[in-house]
Amino acid sequence: ARVTLVESLKQFDDIEIKGAFETGEDCISALEKEQVQIVIMDIGLPYKTGIETTKIIKEKYPNVKVIMLTSQQDEIISSFASGANGYALKEISTDKLHSVIKTVASGSLWIAPQIASVVQNLFYNLETLPKPDFKLTDREKEVLELLVLGLSNTKISEKLVVSTHTVKAHVTNILSKLAVSDRVQAAVKAVKYNL
Repeated sequence: ARVTLVESLKQFDDIEIKGAFETGEDCISALEKEQVQIVIMDIGLPYKTGIETTKIIKEKYPNVKVIMLTSQQDEIISSFASGANGYALKEISTDKLHSVIKTVASGSLWIAPQIASVVQNLFYNLETLPKPDFKLTDREKEVLELLVLGLSNTKISEKLVVSTHTVKAHVTNILSKLAVSDRVQAAVKAVKYNL
């Protein structure tokens, strides 16, 4: 898929491709040597996720813009929380992706139309909620922060050096305390209330 994407974008004279990499670590290393304007990022990377990688890129190279190109519709909140500038689904046409690249390069954010309404509804529904004290423990706040970054329970357990069973229990408590039904809504609420 990476090779196909590179080949399809080569047809555009106004895009210069600096490289294509299998892992987030390789991409970060390349940015130390090459000046680039845009990174197209897959979320499902080995080792560091695309969301973790994006957070590191934005911390080290704040002027580099990142477009998530993914088959996952439910990582949009964590992607933008990590600093992403665009969120496109993998079924996007090459011509449309070229247009998205130009849009993001000009300083605008871009969200796939198929999921923009979902995000809007999530935030709209939160507007009517009071802002209570969610009474999260320090450990639950740690878990929530990693959840917002898009980490799986397994990855969270590795980061915090606890069992996945313990992480699942924390996530269940977080969902209950935030009065939400899934991880995406928890991430939305965490970002909205700066938890």
